[in-house]
Amino acid sequence: MSEEYSLLEPDNVEGVGDEWEEIDVSDTEADEIARRRDREFNEFRERLKNTEQFKVEQSVFDDATLAALYKLVQDGYVQAFGGPISSGKEANVYSALGGEKADGKEVAVKVYRINASDFRDMRDYLVGDPRFEELSGNKKRVVLAWTRKEFANLKRAQKAGVRVPDPIAVQRNVLVMEFLGSDGERAPTLDDAHLENPETAFEVVREYMRRLYDVGLVHGDLSEYNIIVHDGELVIIDLGQAVTIHHPNSGEFLTRDCANVASFFQRQGMDVRGDELEDWIHENSDPDK
Repeated sequence: MSEEYSLLEPDNVEGVGDEWEEIDVSDTEADEIARRRDREFNEFRERLKNTEQFKVEQSVFDDATLAALYKLVQDGYVQAFGGPISSGKEANVYSALGGEKADGKEVAVKVYRINASDFRDMRDYLVGDPRFEELSGNKKRVVLAWTRKEFANLKRAQKAGVRVPDPIAVQRNVLVMEFLGSDGERAPTLDDAHLENPETAFEVVREYMRRLYDVGLVHGDLSEYNIIVHDGELVIIDLGQAVTIHHPNSGEFLTRDCANVASFFQRQGMDVRGDELEDWIHENSDPDK
């Protein structure tokens, strides 16, 4: 079988030479903006890395984290950074002056380390949470999901009437929230504070646990060390590990929370038991409503 192939007819060209179409390679406004932002980011990175309080913690501030901090500054959530407030297994917390979107108030900036050594423990709290299905074992993905999870948990707790740090913004592995304290000093934990009326404090903590459970959340690591006493209020902190009641280990976590809380208030002279606290929460909550 033979096939016939045809050629396209050429356009009418006056002649062949070097009269190529001129291509405009001059800078556009977008190019200038991009270069300016690159310069500003580099200046921000060097300024932050050279700040005394950050020099000893270079491993916390990789370029991706610095970019997240820079974005929070550009978006008006953070204006200037202060000193470190606390350092934990997975995250460091720093004081900062909030930007216009934080009403210029002092804020806390929580930076989760991508190279957190206990990220497998983090993953155990995430796997089984229907909000974070199909999470791989990739360390970066786990830490970024954990940060978003804490922000979401704070929002849910706040809507339920639980006093928690006001969540302000989240960007990658960085969480900006209300600062609980004054002049860069964090408010004392329940363990550090002197309780004049432990009975009232217990009733508040019990009610907050019930409200969390009522909206389908279990703190998962509740104790006197992550309850803050601030301006006459008890504030629940560190909700990164909080799970929904659909998590396969939520029952075990609730039992442990109740045992921890009861143990603390027993040392304050109260006659309370963890199993009775857990029963009270179940009897007075309706998370499936």
